[in-house]
Amino acid sequence: MPQIFSMLIILQTIFAAMLIALSDYLFYGCATISAILLFYYLYFFSRLAFFKPKETDTHTDSPVSIIVCSRDELNNLRQNVPQILQQQYEAPFELLVVNDNSSDNTRHEMQWLSLQQQRLKVINIDSEASIYTGKKYPLSIGIREATHGHLLLTDADCAPASENWSSLMMSAFSQQTEIVIGYGAYQKLPGLLNKIIRFETFHSALQYLSYALAGLPYMGVGRNLSYKKELFSRHRGFASINHIPGGDDDLFISKAATNKNTAIVTNPNAHTISIPKKSWGDWKRQKTRHYSTSKYYKPKHKFLLGLYSLSQFLFYPLLITTAILFSWQIAVGIFVVKSTIQYIVFSKAMKQLNESDLIGWIVLMDMWMFFYYLLFAKTLWKKEKKKW
Repeated sequence: MPQIFSMLIILQTIFAAMLIALSDYLFYGCATISAILLFYYLYFFSRLAFFKPKETDTHTDSPVSIIVCSRDELNNLRQNVPQILQQQYEAPFELLVVNDNSSDNTRHEMQWLSLQQQRLKVINIDSEASIYTGKKYPLSIGIREATHGHLLLTDADCAPASENWSSLMMSAFSQQTEIVIGYGAYQKLPGLLNKIIRFETFHSALQYLSYALAGLPYMGVGRNLSYKKELFSRHRGFASINHIPGGDDDLFISKAATNKNTAIVTNPNAHTISIPKKSWGDWKRQKTRHYSTSKYYKPKHKFLLGLYSLSQFLFYPLLITTAILFSWQIAVGIFVVKSTIQYIVFSKAMKQLNESDLIGWIVLMDMWMFFYYLLFAKTLWKKEKKKW
């Protein structure tokens, strides 16, 4: 019995020592992850939060070709094409609707409308591309047929937030600017799913707009993006990514953007607004398709984006285990400091992008991101679909 009792004491001592060592490592891990997140908030995201665009009267002399690619989206075109044609733009502009093998009545209705609207040009594609995949083929055709040197891209389900959308986007161009990245918002509707969709959209924009301001542009969104036709030609269009279903916006920008040729526009009147998905399944399928291209980003962008995502994913598990095994007071302190700085930066960035109603959801949505990363983790290795 004395020997058994002594053995139990030894085992208990070893276990206690291991537990203390583990708790120390968990605390160090939690502190490190928190420091990384604070670095992103203060170094990157604060650039968008405190961004002050140059004052402009929105006047521009640059003619622009607005391009919308569509497949079986007649209802969206009926609603949004007239709004685009009503843009208050002083220089010449045209709207090219690229009808990619639609089985609805897009061809006839858009051609009929083009007879009444001289600025509207309809391009009908009747055969599937054998080399290009996804949206890149119809977009390439639209760019080829564009009359003007400045291109402004949006989607069929997007409406300009104002009549000054095109002029505000074009006003960001300068002699050295070749790319202008805008914000594609979603309609504000009731319900939790709408808030999640809009927060995720804001959170993505927080990253790509902030990185652009930091001289590390890596993507834009096709819902609201502009670049010069000459830039597209100089980089041989989508030749290097034509085997990838997506990437017509993010991968092309990743390849063509530099720290000197890229500008952003945050003015709410320069946003485009889309109708969000109404079901969880539809939203998940949409996001899975969008995230499938991130594996093709440049190594430096993948590292920065991956480190941030990993830190977000690990923060709350490490915080909880630190509170249990190390010190709940220290864990609370870490949470308060991290959340306060995050709240200040995120709330100011939300005001920049006209998403102020999401400010009260910042902490809850930050917690949700742990489950969000679990939900979409498989997109890192899942094979992309070739449809768009």
